[in-house]
Amino acid sequence: MSELVFENVCPFDLAQTLDCGQSFRWKENADGSFWGVVADVVATVSFDNGTLKIKSNSDLDEKMWRDYFDLDLDYAKIKSDLSKMHPVLAEASSYAGGIRILNQHPFEALITFIISQNNNISRIKGIVERLCENFGECIDSQNYTFPSAETLAKLSVDDLTPIRAGFRHRYIIDAAQKVHSGEIDLESLREMDYFDAQKELMKITGVGVKVADCVLLYGLHRLESFPLDVWMKRALSVLFEGYKGDEFGVYGGIAQQYIFHYSRMHKELFD
Repeated sequence: MSELVFENVCPFDLAQTLDCGQSFRWKENADGSFWGVVADVVATVSFDNGTLKIKSNSDLDEKMWRDYFDLDLDYAKIKSDLSKMHPVLAEASSYAGGIRILNQHPFEALITFIISQNNNISRIKGIVERLCENFGECIDSQNYTFPSAETLAKLSVDDLTPIRAGFRHRYIIDAAQKVHSGEIDLESLREMDYFDAQKELMKITGVGVKVADCVLLYGLHRLESFPLDVWMKRALSVLFEGYKGDEFGVYGGIAQQYIFHYSRMHKELFD
């Protein structure tokens, strides 16, 4: 058993981070820890009093996990700066300030957010799990890697029937084919002008502005991205009248997560 220990991780909330809708391969254990698959590693993650522990039967790459949980970014300062922008954002930052933006694999983020369209988190997780079981590589008796673009690009729409993702099947195939062929170079989007990167992703069938923004935020760490779904549009109109997503600045994606989680947990604000 391998173990990594990161001390003085603050601010941080494990449940808020892993179960807020930015990643779909984590499951909570009875003791509050989470287990999931990142790349080809099955890991159990726990957090207590500022200490983040990661355990696995596989070797653990410290840099990979430090990057994955974004441990080198000063969230305390960002949280403080965002709190000064608006009183409601100050309240949301206090309530949901333990959320960090995960550094996920870009292709996994692309496919999972295509799957997320018109879907709830529970169903998204089920589809993603079936996708991995059917087309990923076996890690152990019950865990699989996320399938590669090369693997999915070779499939037909009918091949995806077992994952039960409906109309999204052809979107998944088109995304895999465009990425595998090099027509869309996901890594190049990290440095590209934001709106140009957005347009590149929207060349994929079924990818609109919201999915593109999610991929840029959760898969390419473009922290200025501010994904707007129906819920977020309502939150802005009610709580931040006159504000647009780009007004939250270079850390708009972090602000978005604070607002989204705060709004989701305070539905009485919208009665």
